Amino acid sequence: MKYVPEHVALSGVEKAAVLFLCVGEERGSALMRQLDEAEIQKITQAMSVLGTIPASVVEAVMVEFSAGVAGASGVVGSFDIAERMLGNFLPREKVSEIMADIRGPVSGRNVWETFATLNEQMIHTYLAGESDQAVAAVLSRVKPDIAARVLPLFPRERMTGIVSRMIALKGLSRHVLDILEETLERDFLRAATRRAGPDPHQRIADMFNKLDSQVFEDIAETLAQQQPAEFASIKQKMFTFDDLARLDQNSLSRLIRSSEGTVVPLALRGAKKGIRDRFIDALTTRAREMLLEEMAALGPVRSRDAREAQDKLIDIANDLARQGLIRLPTEDDHLLTEA
Repeated sequence: MKYVPEHVALSGVEKAAVLFLCVGEERGSALMRQLDEAEIQKITQAMSVLGTIPASVVEAVMVEFSAGVAGASGVVGSFDIAERMLGNFLPREKVSEIMADIRGPVSGRNVWETFATLNEQMIHTYLAGESDQAVAAVLSRVKPDIAARVLPLFPRERMTGIVSRMIALKGLSRHVLDILEETLERDFLRAATRRAGPDPHQRIADMFNKLDSQVFEDIAETLAQQQPAEFASIKQKMFTFDDLARLDQNSLSRLIRSSEGTVVPLALRGAKKGIRDRFIDALTTRAREMLLEEMAALGPVRSRDAREAQDKLIDIANDLARQGLIRLPTEDDHLLTEA
């Protein structure tokens, strides 16, 4: 149970909750009858999460109302006590509604926070088997940036239907939200978070990204023959400097603007001509001239320095993608550009 330190200052509503707890359920119920519903809601919520209040804090609160209770002992606030007190003067249905609204944010918050940490592909895989109405309900509760990444993974026709249902959704009752959160926790989040540990294939892909291209080519053919399925999976997770050329023009331009110093000119000095031209074409005429001048001013460049600069650009691209500022190319993008 939560313990309130003695030095923590209580808010006005929390002080009122302490007073209600001190006078007991019967007198507290009589006092609450004098309040409106909004006041009852605030005090009940404060009472439900107070936890254990030290005697010194109780005493300080009570002194504000009456010097006669200076010797009051500590009190305990909990969901059960608050619920029983409400039950003394409100109908059972109303008590259930108030307590559900209070419990909801406390218990449900962790569900959505955990949900938000998952990969959009994992979320899509789970939601793909659900009805459009269920998908709409879930996406209406997550952060907009997460919904924006998950939604395009559905076929266009279904995506339109989901958005239509999200628009028509007037809000979910606490009862429906409880069922939704319980289902997500039971059927998806527990298993998903267990699977979300370090991906060994991703670690190897990251290592391959850092390898010299010639070294990778030397071992790639052998690996493809010895472990074809595993190596194919790893290659799908790789993101190399050459892949940056498949960024759309706006994303590529943002990537260049987000780099500092000589990172871009140094990286391009070690790039293939086609990749270098793709970067240069993403710039305005003036920016293009400045980049070419910077590249020429570098003089002789060691291949190791060029590779390190390319690695920095890959890291910057991944950071921008995680922030939702650019979209990294996929294999489908590659196929389209090749057509």
